[in-house]
Amino acid sequence: MAKSAKMPKSKCCQDRPRCTRCPLRALAEGTLPPGYTVKKRRLVKVGKAA
Repeated sequence: MAKSAKMPKSKCCQDRPRCTRCPLRALAEGTLPPGYTVKKRRLVKVGKAA
């Protein structure tokens, strides 16, 4: 049975080694939820281009 993944934290705490819910780590591993990206160490929702 697969373990359910938690949503990444909204802000990177900059700890080393990276915590398991770090948005930077999720971005590098490709496990970010669809519709999200990381900008300036913060998890942001991708909006429509105006």
